Amino acid sequence: MKINNLCGFGRIILVSGMMVPQLIFSQNTSRKNNDNIGRKWSDINYAGDTLTGHLLDICLPAKGESPFPVIITIAGSAFFSNNSKERAFQIGEPLLEHGFAVVAVNHRSSREAGFPAQIHDIKGVVRFLRANASTYGLDTTFLGITGDSSGGHLSALMGTSGGIDTLTLGQVTLSIEGDVGGNCNESSRVDAVVDWYGPTTFQKMDSCGSEMIHDAPDSPESTLIGGPVQENGDLCALADPITYIDENDPPFLIIHGDADPLVPYCQSVLLHNALTGNGVCNEMITVPEGGHGNGIWLDENIEKMIHFFAEAKRRK
Repeated sequence: MKINNLCGFGRIILVSGMMVPQLIFSQNTSRKNNDNIGRKWSDINYAGDTLTGHLLDICLPAKGESPFPVIITIAGSAFFSNNSKERAFQIGEPLLEHGFAVVAVNHRSSREAGFPAQIHDIKGVVRFLRANASTYGLDTTFLGITGDSSGGHLSALMGTSGGIDTLTLGQVTLSIEGDVGGNCNESSRVDAVVDWYGPTTFQKMDSCGSEMIHDAPDSPESTLIGGPVQENGDLCALADPITYIDENDPPFLIIHGDADPLVPYCQSVLLHNALTGNGVCNEMITVPEGGHGNGIWLDENIEKMIHFFAEAKRRK
């Protein structure tokens, strides 16, 4: 498979789940195939503290010579988990045989620290990897990121907020960069993003259809920002990837099922349209009747992710 048009401006591709029925993995199963791992470091604390939410694993490919380009992976958990790096590795595992190092990360949960702690953590990861690239055999001149659901949100936010330190909206001023782990002389920018069905505009989640009530005071989004979504518009906007979009953002691949009952499909359409409107290279894959993960992790979509990252690296 080849991606002939990396940007795909204005394109929403339909991928039928009936075409490729085999799932790569589900949230409850692991492929348990580590033949492609050449070397692995586990439980590295990227912040220099003792928190579980600040651990990451680095896996290098079994084939090829270091340094290897890098993909960071973030598992979805509705922002409630501080220890999902094992499943995050499953997202990135297919990339190993294509010459990418996979860095599976934890971040602090919303119940132990509110937003922007989570994006501070992921930015801290990027700076840590760049500061320690030679130690781990990494080529951080290309560093991509991917995740699903809440991990997709953080991946998208990393893509759109690159180069921004502090932003004020209304009565709220927020540092989006933070200083987790230090290494503040290093860039936290990423070079390509694959967003698997992540939230992008918190205050519009219920209005465009969802079986979950995201406006509820105990919803994942309300818990993340520390109050009901509809009563905290400025803080919601500061957590929305769409807020930060400009023409300097890296290329995006967005994948979403149009029957997602938890993160409504409109969230990815809104992101796709906003990126396109700002001239950002992006492409969106729609999976008809695809749910929240169910029916999405198809071989065809995994291959799209692999080739998207490979092409983004080639063009950088």
